[in-house]
Amino acid sequence: MTTLPTRRLGRNGPTVSALGLGCMGMSFAYGAADEGESLATLERALERGASFLDTADVYGPHTNEVLLGGFLQGRREQVFLATKFGFVNDPANPAARTVSGRPEYVRSAVEGSLQRLRTDHIDLYYQHRVDPNVPIEDTVGAMADLVRQGKVRYLGLSEPSAQTLERAHAVHPITAVQSEYSLWTRDPERNGVLDTCERLGVGFVPYSPLGRGFLTGAITDAKTLSSDDFRLSTPRFQGDNFARNLELAAQVKAMAADKGCTPAQLALAWVLAQGEHLVPIPGTKRRKYLDDNLGAVDVVVSAEELATLNAVFAPGSVAGDRYTEAGMAMIGR
Repeated sequence: MTTLPTRRLGRNGPTVSALGLGCMGMSFAYGAADEGESLATLERALERGASFLDTADVYGPHTNEVLLGGFLQGRREQVFLATKFGFVNDPANPAARTVSGRPEYVRSAVEGSLQRLRTDHIDLYYQHRVDPNVPIEDTVGAMADLVRQGKVRYLGLSEPSAQTLERAHAVHPITAVQSEYSLWTRDPERNGVLDTCERLGVGFVPYSPLGRGFLTGAITDAKTLSSDDFRLSTPRFQGDNFARNLELAAQVKAMAADKGCTPAQLALAWVLAQGEHLVPIPGTKRRKYLDDNLGAVDVVVSAEELATLNAVFAPGSVAGDRYTEAGMAMIGR
């Protein structure tokens, strides 16, 4: 098996594995958890060199950080660890979330994450969503204090606007922006975020680079998803939208078959080809899918193939928003 190459996360940032591992689904949002298989998947990831692990305090909430905290014992120095803060759950209604970027919340959130992760530092600390009621300068100022205290090494933002990124970067260097980006989510190309990252020397970390599993070709009927799978609540997985999007996934599947790779590998290879400062973090909780995903680093996509994929996934081709209306309201602030 190929050992993963590395990429630099931003112009002056750390060197990490060219593909990371999104850990959310091991504990949250995608049906029943399987701790044994999740731990085995984490073990395999390190064996293969996929040492950039991504979690957040809201995953569970908290259970995903606890899972990683146990796994990291005796392995902490082998891992580049990213987590996030910002979502505040209502104890009386776990489905209801607000966002906080208040400096006092930043300070309390990091202590909780450090405790659950059983570590004395976080390598990359993201604000999960921008709080429109708190100036980004105040939030990032508090995050910068954590760097000075040695609790955090690098700072990141998830799903900011290009303008917010500019303002944040002026307070303290932002090492990475994490936003959804894939063949079927091309927003960062059109809203200025990718260009701003490249200009400022900020790394870009695409999450859901496989379209929440849709681009793998494995999802052909929404009824096969468990009833508690959050994807069922999103417009792209519903009704006519689902049927239209299946046609797009079928074209990825056909191209991959012609090329001799899997659909997941072709979709990830497309993301990797968009720039050396991009480090995708496909998520999985199973070893077989991890191995499949990591094989993408060996897939070379020609200019002609890139053009074909871009044409298939032209603006407006994907049916439905990627989140509910409430979720979309939190994007790009």
